[in-house]
Amino acid sequence: MSRRTYPGVPFPLGATWDGKGVNFALYTENATTVTLCLFDGNEKETERVKITEHTGYIWHIYLPGIGPGQLYGYYVDGPHDPANGHRFNANKLLIDPNAKVLSGHIKWDSSLYGYQAGSDDLSFNEENSAHAIPKCTVINPSFDWEGDTLLKTPWHKTIIYELHVKGFTQLHPDIPEHIRGTYAGLAHPAAIEHLTDLGITAVELMPVHYFVDYPWLAEKGLCNYWGYNTIGFFAPANRYSHDLKDGAPVREFKNMVKALHEAGIEVILDVVFNHTGEGNQMGPTLSFKGIDNAMYYRLADDRRYYNDYTGTGNTLNTRLPAVLRLIMDSLRYWIVEMHIDGFRFDLASTLARELHEVNALSSFFNIIYQDPVISQVKLIAEPWDIGEGGYQVGNFPPGWSEWNGKYRDLMRDIWRGADSSIAEFAERFAGSPDLYQENGRRPYASVNFITAHDGFTLADLVSYNDKHNEANGEDNKDGESNNRSWNCGAEGPTDDAEILRLRSRQQRNLLATLFLSLGVPMLVAGDEMGRTQKGNNNAYCQDNEISWIDWQHKDEKLLAFTQKLIRLTSGLSVFHHKGWFLGKKIRGSSTEDIAWFRPDGADMTEEDWNNGYTRSLGIYLGAKAAISSGNVKDVPGTNDNVYMIFNTYHENITFTLPAERYGKEWVKVMDTADDDAHEQVLKAGGTVEAIGRSVVVLVNKQRKNEKSKG
Repeated sequence: MSRRTYPGVPFPLGATWDGKGVNFALYTENATTVTLCLFDGNEKETERVKITEHTGYIWHIYLPGIGPGQLYGYYVDGPHDPANGHRFNANKLLIDPNAKVLSGHIKWDSSLYGYQAGSDDLSFNEENSAHAIPKCTVINPSFDWEGDTLLKTPWHKTIIYELHVKGFTQLHPDIPEHIRGTYAGLAHPAAIEHLTDLGITAVELMPVHYFVDYPWLAEKGLCNYWGYNTIGFFAPANRYSHDLKDGAPVREFKNMVKALHEAGIEVILDVVFNHTGEGNQMGPTLSFKGIDNAMYYRLADDRRYYNDYTGTGNTLNTRLPAVLRLIMDSLRYWIVEMHIDGFRFDLASTLARELHEVNALSSFFNIIYQDPVISQVKLIAEPWDIGEGGYQVGNFPPGWSEWNGKYRDLMRDIWRGADSSIAEFAERFAGSPDLYQENGRRPYASVNFITAHDGFTLADLVSYNDKHNEANGEDNKDGESNNRSWNCGAEGPTDDAEILRLRSRQQRNLLATLFLSLGVPMLVAGDEMGRTQKGNNNAYCQDNEISWIDWQHKDEKLLAFTQKLIRLTSGLSVFHHKGWFLGKKIRGSSTEDIAWFRPDGADMTEEDWNNGYTRSLGIYLGAKAAISSGNVKDVPGTNDNVYMIFNTYHENITFTLPAERYGKEWVKVMDTADDDAHEQVLKAGGTVEAIGRSVVVLVNKQRKNEKSKG
């Protein structure tokens, strides 16, 4: 007896349960037939239903009597003409691009490929791939959020903590073992306690969209640990879900977000819309390639091949409205249904390419700017890709913040003693106005970072001159070779007490610089505890102790220093500028909002800025001037003036404090060269010895109890 079906409706795309049945809708422009395939709970095929109704390019059908937990996939047929970009193969079960949950994992074998094993991509493979493909799952989207909403933490109060769900929780001794490595583990009070004690305001999760492994890694006993290989833009990765029944990964993810929000912590997702996990013409047929290859991907002039701006084999075709809609629908889904507070876009320059050049006025930006939902959350670009002209730091439009790679490079260079400009140090410290001020953007357009998931950890940055990626199985040829690192005198582990002291101070110097700078600081999980990857700067395939945080051997002193540092900067209004430092006196104030000093207490001159040997300077931040200018508002904490000494030179330097008009009395509150520094009161015109390679911070005692008028 054949199933009774109805035409259904074209929207929304994907599988939508209404309490009585499910509407299925799939977009493809060049297909000739679309067949829906249903599976039971054991992934055994139970039924195939040919879809005959289509509205425009959307094929749709309604099946009564089925609901949440139903497994399904699609067989899509059309021209098999790889030379002209068409790779339809009705033998391949395909993942619904709009699936909300995917059940199981890919089982790599020859059936996943549209061409015959041992042949080129022009051949045709008749093997059925259903046994090897994750099944899409119909979900019940209902969830009791208990009043939870987006936190909307202002950018100028934001502190980002980049973490990997599994890496952060897998070895945590206070998280129950059965939920370590999962969304539930990250929602556990022990995990949240670390985040709140640290003082961060947002976690930036490395990819949690459903992603696929690389078959060549599986052959080596490795895997795609980082997750930058998405195949499901709506589905949370089930490998991080403790509960796998029906739509459980969605519920577990939502519970995690709710728990983090209750602790005042925003959730930002690292999203990969520039490419998919299907690779180039020799890659597998998992979803988009079989649904409509010529539509979803950017093809070269010879349409057999792909334009690859990502280094992964393919690039999504964001020039087409249907692909743009897929991305926008995904973003809205994660905001509205999953309560996500923002996104970091991997290789975002790729999304801005119209033909070949990166265009800040591209359709992608226009649509986001006009969208009333997406435009209101935090949007962060990784402003580069591997294509020509792909390095676009400073060129994204208003409304966007960027990973500031120039900040990272300069701060690494100046602290390791490489040739670097003190003038550029000042630019980067002050929020990089040379990059962001001209087009009306604010200092929080700059997401400042010293390290990220990609590259050395902070501890390794001061312990290794060279990468040590042998465990990746690529003869140490993978990963960046120019790390701008310095091992402080020995490569890797050492028992030399002097080198160890210097490494500890260098970590404190880099952390202090990061949190004292204007802009949005981003800290990588574990850097506050001395996490090491043993010199591996490309641990993308290391789902093991190389990548996981070792909570049992954390650097307690470094953790305490980082907590103190974040408390200090969070509690002082001068570190929460909404606008730019002006460098001049403000009406109602006798001092500037920012001033720059030589070690002898005199103002920096043009000659000082331009000479090649200046390695040290003092920086004054005036709270009253900043408040008078309207740059600081609604910031809890004190309105102290701050004086900072940055001595990146290797020898000790004596600094003279500024004239009395900047402050009669100063309290030294931090010194990266003194592990056990106690508060010390100093007078205007007094002297402070800054140890070689150190940062000293003082606050103006007289203003300690003033209240903001802003």
